[in-house]
Amino acid sequence: MRAMKSTLFAATALLAVSGVALAQQSNLPPLSKNQALHDQLPEKFRTAGKMISVNNGSFPPYEILEGQKLNGASADLSDALSEILGVKIEHSTVGGLPARLTGIDAGRFDFALGPVGDFKSRQEANDFVDWVKEYVVFAVKAGNPAGITSLETACGTRISVMAGGSAERVITRAAEDCEKNGQPKLVVQSFTDQPTSILAVRSGRADAFFSSQAPLSYFVQQSNGELELAGVGQSNGFDDLFQGAVVQKGSPLGPVLLEGIKLLQESGHYQEIMTRWGLENNMLLEPGINLGK
Repeated sequence: MRAMKSTLFAATALLAVSGVALAQQSNLPPLSKNQALHDQLPEKFRTAGKMISVNNGSFPPYEILEGQKLNGASADLSDALSEILGVKIEHSTVGGLPARLTGIDAGRFDFALGPVGDFKSRQEANDFVDWVKEYVVFAVKAGNPAGITSLETACGTRISVMAGGSAERVITRAAEDCEKNGQPKLVVQSFTDQPTSILAVRSGRADAFFSSQAPLSYFVQQSNGELELAGVGQSNGFDDLFQGAVVQKGSPLGPVLLEGIKLLQESGHYQEIMTRWGLENNMLLEPGINLGK
């Protein structure tokens, strides 16, 4: 685990330097407070001058917690949103998606910038402000020794996954299908964070990590050739997959965040942030609320 944390720290430092260089080269105008959008914020946020965004702290390249500081694309996007909304966005870290959603619903946190997977089942309790298009694939040892090329070829393997997320539900159903069809057992290993999940693959305790393509690409890039992606271009149990910020159901904060993200797209800052963190293939051209079907 120490080796993994050291790798994440080094990668974060490298990307941070790259981000600074990119920002220095940018010809984008500086961001400033949009008074009309600020006035649309719920009164409690305008009075307090701040909002609290909850994160998992281990969802690179979106969320990378180093000490007390949150880095990554989501952190940069929240800084940009803070500028145009005219309120400070503070960060609070909890483990696992269920704890984040429960905290938002209970009012302990105001929102989660995420991105979090937007699904119809989750829309019953929350609204999603989608700003990412994602895909779900596998991270495997180089050479793909278990021969995993899609969800349909995962029977007889050990798959690590983050607990409480959509990928866990999909791989659990796949395990049930393997058993029902008399195929070799698919063993699901659930962990609370990304580094532990990927460490299971690197240490040989799991054959693959099943998760979003963006963070898996990050881990593969930092593995010095030890890992590779598998199942790319396959549906792997998902249709169009949108991810975004999470707010309470019916919260007036949702439309304000949506308009804020649209302004960042119009100014080019959204594209700059996504590109800075290697997420140009995950950009969503038209953000929206509850796009997941």
